[in-house]
Amino acid sequence: MNQIGIKEAQEKVDWWIKKYGVRYFNELTNMAILTEEVGEVARIISRKYGEQSFKESDKAVDLADEMADVLWVLMCLANQTGVDLNEAFQKNIAKKTERDKDRHKGNDKLK
Repeated sequence: MNQIGIKEAQEKVDWWIKKYGVRYFNELTNMAILTEEVGEVARIISRKYGEQSFKESDKAVDLADEMADVLWVLMCLANQTGVDLNEAFQKNIAKKTERDKDRHKGNDKLK
C-alpha cells in the first residue's frame, strides 16, 4: 500500500465525502462522532494493555482500524473548518520542541 502525507489524506477524505458521503455531517455531529471513535480506541487499549477483561464482542476489534476512524473524522473536521493539518502539525512540533526540548530529560519518573 502506498504511503500518503497528511495533505493528500485530507484531500482523499474530501473526495470520498463528496463522491460517496453526499455531504459532510455538521461540525457538532462530527465532534460527537470523533468522541465516540476515541472512546472505541480507549476501550480496546484498556482491554489489551490495561486491566479490563475482553468481552466476547471485543475480541474481533482492530485497534488500527479504530485509530484510522479517529483520523478520518479528525480530517473531516479539519476540512470543514479550513485547517491544514500538515501545516498545523509542523507548527505543533516546532512549538513542542521550543517549549519542551529539555523539560522531560530531568523527569525521574521517566527513567
